[in-house]
Amino acid sequence: MDDECVKRPPNKLLTLLFIVEPYRVLLGMKKRGFGAGRWNGFGGKVHEDETIEDGARREMLEESGLHVSELDKVGVILFEFAREPQLMEVHVFRTSQYEGEPTETEEMRPRWFQHSEVPFDSMWPADYLWYPILLDNGYLDAFIKFEGHNKLLDYSITRKNKAIGDSCEK
Repeated sequence: MDDECVKRPPNKLLTLLFIVEPYRVLLGMKKRGFGAGRWNGFGGKVHEDETIEDGARREMLEESGLHVSELDKVGVILFEFAREPQLMEVHVFRTSQYEGEPTETEEMRPRWFQHSEVPFDSMWPADYLWYPILLDNGYLDAFIKFEGHNKLLDYSITRKNKAIGDSCEK
């Protein structure tokens, strides 16, 4: 059966938030659950009773101890995992404004990296393709397909002038 004829469940709605400063970015080493053992931004599932932006703020606080208010929406990445019917719809944000000090939690161990030292060899296999856009203050829309968690099968990444939704303040 053709992939386009397969009935898919609704996308799983997720967030990913990065603290990006002119020469460094805050990443977290995922300690448990999906993506464990990889450096990534901070984020997760959006609860039914919250906006996407509020979900991003909540996840940042839970995973790093940092409070953020102003968010810049970088774009949306659709992730497909072969033989998994549900797509992951990840809304990506960045900010340079935060309150507090990054703190290790049960789920994440935060660490600052210089832009030139982002540890792509310890991240998701497609991150090297789109992180430069994030770090360069660009915007994007993307589709990324994996087989398992380590094999990149396909991707499409479009750099945009501005993301959908623009900035979100609270």
